[in-house]
Order: sequence, then C-alpha cells, then structure tokens
Amino acid sequence: MLIDVLRQLRDLGNTVVVVEHDEEIMRAADYIIDIGPKAGRLGGEVIYQGSVNRLKKATDSYTVRYLTGEDKIEVPVRRKWNNFVEVKSAAQNNLKGIDVKFPLNVMTVVTGVSGSGKSSLVRDVFYRSLVRYYEGSGDTPGTHVNLSGDMALAKHIEFVDQNPIGKSSRSNAATYLKAFDEIRKLYADQQAAKQMGFGQSYFSFNMEGGRCEECKGDGTITVAMQFMSDITLTCESCHGKRFKQEVLDIEYRGKNINDILEMTINQAIEFFSEAKGSLEKKIVRRLQPLQDVGLGYIKLGQSSSTLSGGENQRVKLAYFLSNEKQEPTIFIFDEPTTGLHFHDIKTLLKAFDALIEKGHTIVIIEHNMDVIKCADHIIDMGPEGGDKGGFVVCTGTPEEVSEEPNSYTGRYLKEKLNLKN
Repeated sequence: MLIDVLRQLRDLGNTVVVVEHDEEIMRAADYIIDIGPKAGRLGGEVIYQGSVNRLKKATDSYTVRYLTGEDKIEVPVRRKWNNFVEVKSAAQNNLKGIDVKFPLNVMTVVTGVSGSGKSSLVRDVFYRSLVRYYEGSGDTPGTHVNLSGDMALAKHIEFVDQNPIGKSSRSNAATYLKAFDEIRKLYADQQAAKQMGFGQSYFSFNMEGGRCEECKGDGTITVAMQFMSDITLTCESCHGKRFKQEVLDIEYRGKNINDILEMTINQAIEFFSEAKGSLEKKIVRRLQPLQDVGLGYIKLGQSSSTLSGGENQRVKLAYFLSNEKQEPTIFIFDEPTTGLHFHDIKTLLKAFDALIEKGHTIVIIEHNMDVIKCADHIIDMGPEGGDKGGFVVCTGTPEEVSEEPNSYTGRYLKEKLNLKN
C-alpha cells in the first residue's frame, strides 16, 4: 500500500527520495543510489547508482549482491520445542479472548498487519505477566485470565527496547559492556601512570581527577541560547579530548586514552589483539560481542545519544551475549530490524542463535520477511487491524503458516520460501 502511495506521488509530477532498507521498496524504485561498501570509516562511497533492472553481479555492493541473489539469508533448520508458556483468554485492547502458546528455547516471531494486536499480546499481557511472576512486582498486566505452562524453566524476562543505553552524554557502548573498566586498568598499570600516582579513576571522564573540569569530561561546552537552539562548542581547554594534558601524556603502545576512545570497535579489537597480556585479552573479550552484532563501526567513546534506536538495541543485545553465566531468560524484541540492511539482519540472526544456544528464549514482534522465514514458530495475528484484528489467524512453522489462505503473512512467506502455489 505504501509503495502504491509513493508511485502516485511520482505520477503527479513529484520527485520522491526514500532512505530505505526494505527489499520490496528497493525493487519498486526507478533508481538506486547505494552507499558503502561497509559502515563507518569503511563506508562513504557510492558503490552503485542506476536502474534496479540493470544490476550486475560480482560487485562490492551488499545491496546489489542481495538483490541479485548472490548473497542471501538462508532458511535454517527449524528447532523443535516441547516446553511453553500459555496465555489464557487475553482480551487486552482488541484481543478477542485468545489462548496463545509461546514456546521456550526457540525463536518465536509474532506477525500480523499494523494494529492486529501484536504489542497488546506480547508487551501488555505476556511480558508484564511474566515480570510479575519472576519479580513479584511491575506494571499491571493487560486483561487475561491466567498464565500457565513451564514458566519455572526460565528465570528472567527482558524487553530489549530501542531506548538509549544511558541518560548521560558521557555514556557509551564501551562503558555499557564494562570494556572501558579494563582499558582504565591497563592505563593505570603503565609505569608513567604509577610514577604520577594516577589510579584508574584518573582515566575516567565521569570522575574528578584526570578529566577536563572545564567540560566535565564531555569534550564540548553547551551554550544556552534564550530564543534559539543551544550551541555546542568544542571545549577550548582540552580541545575535545576530555582529559587533562598530564593524563593524555600517559601512553600505551603509542596511544593515549583519547586515541583509544576515538578508535572504532573493529580498530580497538585489532589493536588490543596484537598484545598477549591478560588485560588486553579481557578488553577484546568485552568488545567482541559488539562486533558480533554488527556494531564494529561505532567508536568506543561515541556518546549513546548519537546512536540510533536500532544501534542502542544491538548494544543491549551485545551486553546479554557478553554475560557468560546468565540464567535462562526470555528475551523480547520489538521490530529489531528497524533501520537494518540485509547484511545487518544476517548478523543479527546469528546473535539470536547464539542466545538460544546458551539456553535462552527469543520472542520477536516483526514485519521483516527475512526474519519471519527464519522463525522456529510463528504466531500470526489479525486478520486485519483494529476491531477486525485481535484473533490468532494461525500458528506453526513458516511452512505451515504459508499454507493458511487467510494469512497475509502466509501469502508473502510462500513467495519468500519459494513454495509452489
């Protein structure tokens, strides 16, 4: 429907420019401009521009490679399941008193058109009920009769949203995953730091001592303007480097603490992997999950406020992947593919697999067909939105859902799975 509206705008004589990752919109375009080849410092080039009908194979463009079928997200072997948590008689918002089973230790995708009742079921009823079950408190769950099944087989439930990972302008991915703690230990362990009496706190921009007090470790000064937007200026004292000069004089293998914070995750992993010390190995181990979820292009010191919602969500996913002794947990993701390219989605699915291999459960609210086709179990809501929604249209594997004639999801799955009508 959206594609039809965009075409109507074009046909009225308008020019339509869309920033998009969705395959159907790409294929409907008259002209494509592809930027890459990768992200961050490895991007910024025009890799392809031209008609979608003239795509050539063997290019450096991930977009073109996926559109021509050279690269693709493979359909996995479906995991079997026996244990589940069942919601009984859910009637929140437009839900029609439905009973729904959520399998454990597999990847379940909840599908359906906008307004079909997905969020009411998953967030309002399922999630809030289990928060109360595991924690004894929380927001009031949506209307339902009860929860039954094998809840005791999991110990926690986490809703991994797209909200920022920290409220402070100094919060970043490296501090969130505790990697910066190990980096500060490394710098405090340098001979020059010991001679100056600089402990770990001197290499933190959250504490007094080594940070620049002019900007409080931000690297910038915000000037409040009465009738205009605030102006942000580079701190004149530290020139944006966040620390006092005597702290910046402490180097490890020719790099000071600011140089490290300016590195991307990929660069930092490469840099610290070259050394064989135990601290360096810890730093690499802490940073590795960020690379595993496709965030190797962001900088260590990059403020979380500059990350997109999808990037913040993947930082949280990386944090859970880094927890080695975590108890069985049910993870809920609400449209984690927002803003993600085919190649990013392929990486994300590997991260989901890693969580399931650790004994966790994944539940995803999603519209992206590449994720839906990789589900072990689908709960398809609908058939329409609003009052005409709130029913379970069908459940089962993607192959089973594709055979349901009343399911919009099923119709598109049949095509995606290359199944014959």
